[in-house]
Amino acid sequence: MIIRPFYLACLAHGSYLLGDEKTGTAVIVDPQRDVDGYVEEAAKLGLAIKHVMLTHFHADFVAGHLELRDRCGATIHLGARAKADYPFSPLKDGARLEFGSLGIGVLETPGHTPEGVCLTVFDLDADRSKPKAVLTGDTLFIGDVGRPDLMASVGFKAEDLAGMLHDSLRTKLMTLPDETLVYPAHGAGSACGKNMSDERVSTIGEQKLYNYALKARSKEEFVRLVTEGQTEAPAYFAHDADMNRRERGTLDRALADLPELTPEAAETLVREGAVLLDTRDPADFAGAHWRGAVNIGLDGKFANWAGSVLDAGKPLVVVADAGREKESVLRLARVGVDRVAGVLKGGMRALDARPDLVARTPRLTARALAERLAGKDAPLVVDVRTDAERAAGFVAGSLHLPLAQWPRRLAEVPKGRPVAVYCAGGYRSSIAASLLRAAGHADVADLVGGFGAWREQSLPTASA
Repeated sequence: MIIRPFYLACLAHGSYLLGDEKTGTAVIVDPQRDVDGYVEEAAKLGLAIKHVMLTHFHADFVAGHLELRDRCGATIHLGARAKADYPFSPLKDGARLEFGSLGIGVLETPGHTPEGVCLTVFDLDADRSKPKAVLTGDTLFIGDVGRPDLMASVGFKAEDLAGMLHDSLRTKLMTLPDETLVYPAHGAGSACGKNMSDERVSTIGEQKLYNYALKARSKEEFVRLVTEGQTEAPAYFAHDADMNRRERGTLDRALADLPELTPEAAETLVREGAVLLDTRDPADFAGAHWRGAVNIGLDGKFANWAGSVLDAGKPLVVVADAGREKESVLRLARVGVDRVAGVLKGGMRALDARPDLVARTPRLTARALAERLAGKDAPLVVDVRTDAERAAGFVAGSLHLPLAQWPRRLAEVPKGRPVAVYCAGGYRSSIAASLLRAAGHADVADLVGGFGAWREQSLPTASA
């Protein structure tokens, strides 16, 4: 019996290969959309991927169940309460699937979502009655539990789902032996919880001792604990959850046909409504970029911010560093941003003969911004950090607009006035500055080093 964890750091996403050497069977649980890693690992182990299971309809990424079905012929399994456009085998509470030495038990655990399940994993050669591990999806994390508010937009009350989550944890997961290994679908950095650990494996016993939510003395206290203090869900979550329910195009097809565009062809697409997306480093983008482009650098939380600030319904023209074009498209596809009309052939070098298309973003040091604030025509300073970051201190007089809220609040930044944008270190502020310039703001600067640099210079701050 084999358990192989996979971890995708940029989405804080855990997925798993379960295998049995006797029957040559591999089962993939909660796969990411780009499935090459699972296929390669199964081949190394001498296994064939015959089944793929989703613990629930994930909201923070598009899963690779259709990719594994089409590439490997794998049967898709979903919780029995799930409703999907494609055929699947329902996972019913109490059911067990056995493949040689590998046993997989089903626990229906509604709460994070109505159709959620957890999967107990047995080494049948060692003990048929006691599970070795449990794959908890988004029901139980290390240090946290799944947030129950993500389904509020589709007719479920967070308090009702929180009550279901309490019952699922108490009557299903917490009855497992304390030594049962816990493998969740997410770790620290995911927006699917608020207190997740960096650890990637724990035990039921450890979670009973240290998980704040499991210490609640009543169902009412549990509901209050898990519903309060949740951050705003990223805008793309509903879109991705819906994509995971539907029959859709696979990633293999999207990557196979990726047009390389001349500047003239790209210009035509932009005039027709396409969005220019520049995935280079913020410093390179500031130095020179296609006028009106949105900057989301690949070397940050690219997929999360792309899903949050881009309109998935609009086609994209991607500008990337040489050799990183397909990486850009792949990582967009992980969060369901699939409408890539093409990539600029040659990247920014393609614009060497078109200086009319090139723009630059001014970058201010902390001292330079302080001087501008003390002079005439002072810029409006915009803080794009989270509520929690701002509570620890901010540039006095700044307007607070968290970047996750920009798709609906960008118009709150007045036009006709200079603007200076900052975040913690400079990644998010580059995104925000590019969005402002793309929306027609003429005088936008980016604070180099963000609030960290401002504090290092002992410049005036305020606190909430």
